[in-house]
Amino acid sequence: MPSKSSARLAALTVAAVCSAASTVVLTSPAHADSVRIHDIQGSTRISPYAGKQVTDVTGIVTGVRTYGSSRGFWIQDPNADADPATSEGVFVFTSATPKGVAVGDLVTVSGTVSEYVPGGTSSGNQALTEITKPTITVVSSGNAVPAATVIDAKSVPSAYAPAGDSAANNSINGLPLQPSKYALDLYESLEGMNVQVSDTRVVGATDPYTELWVTVKPWENRNWRGGTVYGSYESQNTGRLQIQSLGAVAAFPKANVGDTLTGATAGPLDYNQFGGYTLVANQLGTLESAELKRETTEKQKNGELAVATYNVENLDPSDATFEEHASAIVNNLKAPDIVSLEEIQDNTGAKNDGTVAADQTMQRLIDAIVAAGGPTYDWRSIDPADKADGGEPGGNIRQVFLFNPERVSFTDRAGGDATTAAQVTEEDGKAALTVSPGRIDPANTAFANSRKPLVGEFVFRGRTVFVIANHFNSKGGDQSLTSQYQPVSRSSEIQRHQQATLVNAFVKDILDTQKNADVVTLGDINDFEFSETTKILESDGALWSAIKSLPRSERYSYVYQGNSQVLDQILVSPSIRRGCGFEYDSVHINAEFNDQISDHDPQVLRFKP
Repeated sequence: MPSKSSARLAALTVAAVCSAASTVVLTSPAHADSVRIHDIQGSTRISPYAGKQVTDVTGIVTGVRTYGSSRGFWIQDPNADADPATSEGVFVFTSATPKGVAVGDLVTVSGTVSEYVPGGTSSGNQALTEITKPTITVVSSGNAVPAATVIDAKSVPSAYAPAGDSAANNSINGLPLQPSKYALDLYESLEGMNVQVSDTRVVGATDPYTELWVTVKPWENRNWRGGTVYGSYESQNTGRLQIQSLGAVAAFPKANVGDTLTGATAGPLDYNQFGGYTLVANQLGTLESAELKRETTEKQKNGELAVATYNVENLDPSDATFEEHASAIVNNLKAPDIVSLEEIQDNTGAKNDGTVAADQTMQRLIDAIVAAGGPTYDWRSIDPADKADGGEPGGNIRQVFLFNPERVSFTDRAGGDATTAAQVTEEDGKAALTVSPGRIDPANTAFANSRKPLVGEFVFRGRTVFVIANHFNSKGGDQSLTSQYQPVSRSSEIQRHQQATLVNAFVKDILDTQKNADVVTLGDINDFEFSETTKILESDGALWSAIKSLPRSERYSYVYQGNSQVLDQILVSPSIRRGCGFEYDSVHINAEFNDQISDHDPQVLRFKP
């Protein structure tokens, strides 16, 4: 932190200008400042001046935001106090594009102090301290911008956040900031200030909104592809920071995981709804590519069955990604015998017209696979009831079994539909399904507005393999890692736990009927391999998540806010786990890349039934 003192800033007389956004009066202030920025920010997350009027708050403009719904500019007091917990920067919200101010202007601002919560109070996000409805006086121009505070591996603590106040629903808002002890406290103590990171590794690829994630901790849970792995709720990877462009940067870099932003990246430290603390860069480092390559798995041997799961992200006939998905299935996944596809949309996609059939979507994908040199796949699925399975409105996403009929056969048992529940029965001393394909307990409230598990019987070399394709409830609605509530609430888990309980019970019905049955439960589980959801699926030894056969640093299928993490899983019954051996591969072709065709990486399991 830079040294702090209590020196006051001189005011100079200048002329007057007006703007639609705020009144800019270029005259000498009537009296000296009585409130400084660090007074407004205070030593907790909530300003002691929240809701109050302040007059002639002085600072130098460090950045001007002219786009989006949060337009305004940042000011910083170059004469800091001695308290490291009090930020010297603050955002001035002008609503419309700010005019008459520029970086380097010395200004005084009068207005109302507000605590703005990005995403609304129901989101649980922290608040951003702002001065709103401002009247601005430009005192002088061309001043040096306060030196950027360096954020690096030494300055960022390893502990993520303090435990919240139990009397305030675990909120950390009222707790004194301890920037040398907790990462979130450090970032809060720098809110609105000019900060800098240098030579940072990219841990979240550039997205369509021109954002990327870096880490200032080079070796924090790093894997060999350059990502930062999320391995437990207790390890939050404190070095992660989102980077956005302030607009002064000519071209935002198209970065992949493992790349490096060499040199300095600097600008005001903001807090937003989609990522929390964000460095809004008016200076960007130079992108140095790590030449990350898309992975290719091994092809299954003649006696091996290859089963895969692949979330193709709302695929419908209007999409331009069929050829790329087909190439991925043929070339990167080596044409698995069975593929559980998640997020297959109906024939008219997001058009909300009552269409539920997806035969055109599937035929286009199958044709593209043939054109890419792959086999002529067949498919099975069950059309959902209109608007009953969640996902994009009108899209009617569902799971689909894609299979190679030259390698496996599907056992069709008539009667499966959107509302009929598949059951387990016994035939000739072995487990069988009452309907195939079928759905597991589709009327259960656990699957309300969510995808119902698809179950089917396959035969490979004379042996039946039961496959259950899943797409569990999403994490939407959970509090973010940077929430004001610590530890955070994960409300979406409630429904996933219910879903996992039902799937586990169904698997146990199969195993109770046939102890040595081969069962593969796979898909977008929307939860981690260490989560309670996974533990419920695995309970009583019915299943085991095979991604845990990989080293911890290789367990991920998705990258979110710079954390490489597991959402997609393949779980197997004891006969497969303890059989003649299996191979598991998380095939990284999407999640780490800025030009991804899906936000999920497919998973492949090869085993001998």
